[in-house]
Amino acid sequence: MIRYRRPKQDDAFILKLIDSQLVPLSHLNATQLEAVRKDIPKRLGRGITLIACQNVEDHPVGFVHFILHGDLLYIDMLAVAPESQRKRWGNTLMFHAEKFAASRGCKRSKVMVDAGNASGLSFYQKLGYVMVRYHTQNQCHELEKTL
Repeated sequence: MIRYRRPKQDDAFILKLIDSQLVPLSHLNATQLEAVRKDIPKRLGRGITLIACQNVEDHPVGFVHFILHGDLLYIDMLAVAPESQRKRWGNTLMFHAEKFAASRGCKRSKVMVDAGNASGLSFYQKLGYVMVRYHTQNQCHELEKTL
């Protein structure tokens, strides 16, 4: 099931997933990573976070955080716990984020994927995202999809 984030219940899980699944793929140095960690609560407050779990009261298995900018859906973060990967949770989270955005007038979706995240790059390409450009300074691939 997919539900909206409950900050008191879900944020510790989200932070743990960010540290275990996203941070190791980043090119940022320790100082930059610490600044990003401090900014996570603000980032979560600026957008929408959907949580994947087996049942409404079960522990989360993954999340997607996204922001709507006019007709653009920006996927900020997506992570699924290792034991729940390859069970379509990422696909389901993305489907719900894209459906939500399309219902609010978004026409396209964008995501940035760290250069070292080959599986993430493959995942988004299987969902129909195409490479727009590579950002050398940020060491990220920019991908887009029409909704």
